[in-house]
Amino acid sequence: MSHMQHIDIASNALEYAMKNGVEEASIKLSIGNGFSVVSQNQIIDLVEQYNDQNFSISVYIGKAIGSASTNDFSEEQIKMTIEKAISLSRLTAKDECNGLAEKHLMATEIEDLELYQPSDFTIDRAQTMALECEAAAFGANDLVVNSEGATVGSYENEYMYLNSHGFIGETKSTGHNVSCVAIAGKDGQMEMDYNYSSSRCLDDLDDHLLIGRSAGERAVSNLGSRKIKTQKAPVLFSPRISKSLFSHMLSAINGTSLYRKSSFLLDKIDQRIFPSFVQILENPHLKRGFSSTYFDSEGVQTKPRELIEDGVLRGYLLSSYSARRLGLETTANSGGHHNIIVQSSIDEDLDQMIKDIQSGFLVTGLIGSGVNIVNGDYSRGANGFWIENGEIAYPVNEVTVAGNLTQIFNQIQKIGNDPENNGSIFSGTVLVDDLMIAGA
Repeated sequence: MSHMQHIDIASNALEYAMKNGVEEASIKLSIGNGFSVVSQNQIIDLVEQYNDQNFSISVYIGKAIGSASTNDFSEEQIKMTIEKAISLSRLTAKDECNGLAEKHLMATEIEDLELYQPSDFTIDRAQTMALECEAAAFGANDLVVNSEGATVGSYENEYMYLNSHGFIGETKSTGHNVSCVAIAGKDGQMEMDYNYSSSRCLDDLDDHLLIGRSAGERAVSNLGSRKIKTQKAPVLFSPRISKSLFSHMLSAINGTSLYRKSSFLLDKIDQRIFPSFVQILENPHLKRGFSSTYFDSEGVQTKPRELIEDGVLRGYLLSSYSARRLGLETTANSGGHHNIIVQSSIDEDLDQMIKDIQSGFLVTGLIGSGVNIVNGDYSRGANGFWIENGEIAYPVNEVTVAGNLTQIFNQIQKIGNDPENNGSIFSGTVLVDDLMIAGA
């Protein structure tokens, strides 16, 4: 089916809904295809190919909302889906905050964010890469005894959003990923670790051999881990882990948490929540970013902005619904945040930051979800390495890092210049002073 046919399907559906007593409506249409291959123990274990399509509609009648979706694009099925949404809206309660985002907020500046990077990537090549990636993990060290496999995948998506304000937004995107999970063993102890890379453009993907090798090396480096006694100490969060600290902040400044009054950052706008050297930007227009977009999931124009300026909270993450509940205006975050960039405060990476620590704990993995966004209490299982005299001394596992996010945010000492380029939150290594580490 061609691009024009998809536009026609969506436009006709919108017209049909409006003719049937709907006051406002929005439609989302997505079409995707891709593949994924897995090498397990040096044999191609799985080859998956998929073609997905989805049509969803939300209708508003008298401030009540009804939504329905289908993956059958036949005219008959789409009409049935619209009628289902209409009948559901007649059963749901009215809510004055429901409705499309205001018409004057619709995106008008269409930008090419380079999200669509087609390539001639084939399943054959992906299979070769997966086998070589896994082989590199085994080749990293004799102590790599097993793997949970190497995965290589690729996809292409087309997405359209239309609403009864006359707005049409379109995004085409591609994505590629490679990952590997290695298992190392020695004297009856088994340790697992992984590495991965994802990118919009095939050429931006990290070398699959390096991904495999580092997965193997990481697994081996975890062998021989020890317990440590309970104490307070400086804690380094590696870039893979540090982004989770900021994701808790994002949950707490999300409109839903705020209007439910279930956030430890309630009413903290224009107050300092980090040390004054902390700057956090949201850049929806980052080229080739994984959460880049010129319109949010309601069609609202996105804009780069400062969320944290000199440690002070300057903005929330609001959709039009949560904004109305709070008496504010949407921040174009319906559907979530867009590329959160935590600026480095120091021109050092993890290795250089380790050198400045007399004794402390480097966290490379977190387990469990002991984070309470309502009061900020933080308690998570962790593994990593103990640092002595500016060097990694030995691996550590089964400890708990505990505190309160208000205090943890305040005790950030340094933010490194080494963010990972995967995902939608970019943060380098973070040093937090004086955290409670509960060991044996």
